[in-house]
Amino acid sequence: MERAKHLDPLDHATMYNHPTYPVICIITEPGFLLLVRCPEGMADSNGVGRFPVLGCTETTPIDSVGRKSILDLAAPRRRQNVSCDILVIAKDPVPIMDNASKRISSPSCTTHVPQEPEQELILIKFDEGDPRDPQNFSYVRKWAITLTCCVFAGITAASASSYSISYESMMHDLNCTQLQATVGLSLYVVGFGIVPLISSSFSEECGRRPLYIVSSVLFMLAEVMNALAPNIQLVIVSRALQGVFGSTGASLVGGSIADIWQPHERGLPMSLFAFSSIFSFGLGSVFGGLIAANPHLGWRWVQWVHVMISGAYVLDVILVMSETRSSIVLAHIAKDARKMTGDPRYRSSAEIDKPSMSSLIKTSCTRPLYLLMTEPIVQSFSIWSGFTWGVVYCLLESVPTEFQSVYNFSVSETGFVFLCQSVGAIIGLMANMYQETLYRKYFPIKGQEARLYMACVAGVVLPVSMFIYAWTVTPNIHWMVPLIALTAFMSGVFIIFQVSFLYLADCYGPYTSSAQAGQSLARNFMALVFPLFTQQMFAGMTYKWGLTLWALLSVAMAPIPWVLLLFGSKIRSHSKISRKILEAEQQQLDGEKTVVSSPTKQTSMEV
Repeated sequence: MERAKHLDPLDHATMYNHPTYPVICIITEPGFLLLVRCPEGMADSNGVGRFPVLGCTETTPIDSVGRKSILDLAAPRRRQNVSCDILVIAKDPVPIMDNASKRISSPSCTTHVPQEPEQELILIKFDEGDPRDPQNFSYVRKWAITLTCCVFAGITAASASSYSISYESMMHDLNCTQLQATVGLSLYVVGFGIVPLISSSFSEECGRRPLYIVSSVLFMLAEVMNALAPNIQLVIVSRALQGVFGSTGASLVGGSIADIWQPHERGLPMSLFAFSSIFSFGLGSVFGGLIAANPHLGWRWVQWVHVMISGAYVLDVILVMSETRSSIVLAHIAKDARKMTGDPRYRSSAEIDKPSMSSLIKTSCTRPLYLLMTEPIVQSFSIWSGFTWGVVYCLLESVPTEFQSVYNFSVSETGFVFLCQSVGAIIGLMANMYQETLYRKYFPIKGQEARLYMACVAGVVLPVSMFIYAWTVTPNIHWMVPLIALTAFMSGVFIIFQVSFLYLADCYGPYTSSAQAGQSLARNFMALVFPLFTQQMFAGMTYKWGLTLWALLSVAMAPIPWVLLLFGSKIRSHSKISRKILEAEQQQLDGEKTVVSSPTKQTSMEV
């Protein structure tokens, strides 16, 4: 290439849309900038034009003729201090790293944070439309990430139901009691209630993608441990580990969806999340029953099939999953900027006054409990969804016994009974799609409570379907009747499962994770406790009256969504947390409407 000083800059120049000045530029060799004469009217009183380089906190004057390495210009310690006419910035992104795969080439916004001169920081932000912002991912990429997350939720749900359907084979092989086998099911649920309180802090420190990868690998290894277990004690330990590692990944799904989808776009992705969990409950029982009923396979092959599916998922999450937590993405950009420029002042907002891991864990453990104890909305949904989830796990215990004793179903046929859960999930998905239409229509009138219309319907469907199921499982009534009741019940469960996520997210904004964690803790605690006394309760009360008791309790809880629909806004107005959220939103709104002078300076930067 001909040297720059032999070129006529004005013949080869193009205009660069600088935020302050129309900078004349010319593209030279990669990694170098060309300096040309400052057009008339753009110089200061001394005839010198000074312009920012790569977001530096002060302008960088350099020679008026020749070329300079970008790194020489950007590094504060090597900055040249001689007069110039104008600094020319290349029109196209200029590579500043040798490894193109690590190159940062799209614009981000930097803000100078006023502090002491020696402590001044440069805050890295996303520009509007920045493709690195997870909110700006393409729809294809968003759906690939969403489906990858939902598959993990489906795998963990199927692991619970397929385990319970294979009790008979396991008890015969390991010479254990049904209560011992049930402990393995209950401890699996413990992980989903407790572990996310701690693991959520690691997503703030490490990001979501590493947790997905690590938890999916360890979940698969725990399944291998289960398949090879020589006794029931090791089965119980492996099930507890499966719950720990499975909950770590599955608990991130809601947050991952919130990372990449705008609030008005989250309805369908969240419906698919709930659908994958409920649908897989039924699907896991179907294939678990078919495998366990085969005398040449048995319960161990149920676990081996799970190992194969989990192994395929590990490859999927490594290849498809991207980091979706914006604070982590910005931290990586700031780290690369510090490395390439030699300027230690580049920081993301998450790196400024960053709390310690111990304080993060303390907050993530105590705040959900605080919301669970003090917030009526969180309490009511926790009790309602927790009771419903506990009944679902009771059905995992009671349905096989009832259909085998009353209708003489085999193990494989009983597995197909659970297919009604999958059908119920499909009906619930369609109901929630209609709920999205209602939400968009009535949100201007009802606000957040517009999420609750189908929940009110579910509040009626649940007790009615439970009564029908309790009183129709008899030899004189065809087995299709209780199956229809179970299908209606599971459609109501699906609606509650999804509404609990969306409604709490709408109500608690930045505290959504804590509110959902508190609700999840209560829900999974009941799923832990209910199966432990189900058999004893049914033995003493019979299935008919035991299920009737559940139906009566469901009647007592049916008014919950109606009360929230009518009085939810008033309840939230008396909440300290809700008032704080509303005040923050109002301040942000006022800030957007008011223009004031600010010492904070923002510039665009190419790094």
